[in-house]
Amino acid sequence: MCLEIKLSLLRRLAFLVAILLQSSLLQAQDLEPRRWTHLPVGLNVAGVGLASSTGDILFDPALLIEDGTYEVSVAALSYVRAFDLFGKTARLDVVAPWAKGRWEGLLNGVDTVVHRQGMTDSWIRFSVNLYGAPALKGKEYMQYVTQNQNNTTVGAGLTVIAPVGQYSSDYLINLGNNRWTFRPQLGVLHQREKWQFEMTGSVFLYQTNTEFWRGGTRKQNPLWFLQTHAIYEITPQWWTSLSLGYAYGGRSTINGQAKEDDSRTLLMAWGLGYNFSRTQGLKISYLRSRTHISVGSDTDSITLAWSYRWIN
Repeated sequence: MCLEIKLSLLRRLAFLVAILLQSSLLQAQDLEPRRWTHLPVGLNVAGVGLASSTGDILFDPALLIEDGTYEVSVAALSYVRAFDLFGKTARLDVVAPWAKGRWEGLLNGVDTVVHRQGMTDSWIRFSVNLYGAPALKGKEYMQYVTQNQNNTTVGAGLTVIAPVGQYSSDYLINLGNNRWTFRPQLGVLHQREKWQFEMTGSVFLYQTNTEFWRGGTRKQNPLWFLQTHAIYEITPQWWTSLSLGYAYGGRSTINGQAKEDDSRTLLMAWGLGYNFSRTQGLKISYLRSRTHISVGSDTDSITLAWSYRWIN
């Protein structure tokens, strides 16, 4: 194969791997239940999470790229604070992840491997429950929850993803995206005794990356994401959840040329949580994502998280 054709294939590999893998990891991290749960004012939750994700990358056959796979391990620190905002319950979420990954595939029959480790993009989320979750604490909160076991909450939020992850325009694959992303969201939660049914709709709005691979420019259309969860309280210590999500859109334009990288991905997850004291809890979850078009990625992820809670 001549050098010019090789470089062309490598460029297309870079575009697709960066787009598909970063999108998949972001969606996997996002399919999380109980984001609209009514919390007492003054609650703080600090957490540590570990995740392992593997997957297959599916390319257009014309690219001559086969058997694309990846393995990524992620460790993340998180913090949540619930507070009073004009009589409504609001919360602030902060997540800072670190990742180590290995990407492998056959490029025209030649095995190619890439390793990366370092910080990925961090994010901060502000949300407020606009209806059905008054700002309460202590005995007032406990009395309200006891008397309103059938209740509906409506909330709105905004997530800002900061480009602090490891990034270099010289690399084919990066852990960061080198751009700001803004994600407005609207959600509803219905509590019915031991059951919670939750739905969130959101859209990812991407800024332009003017330092894409080798000085290129990458723009991306909005990515729409809908997720729904069913949560059941088995006992006061145990709870479980089933989740579904669907991502649509997000086509990229590289140096003015539109790419065939639209996302049509179905995500499914199961979670199990255990509160082994008033202040500490564990959660394990499994997430599976499958693309519904001929290009994209199929992933499987397992997450283990520990949290510590206190009120001030």
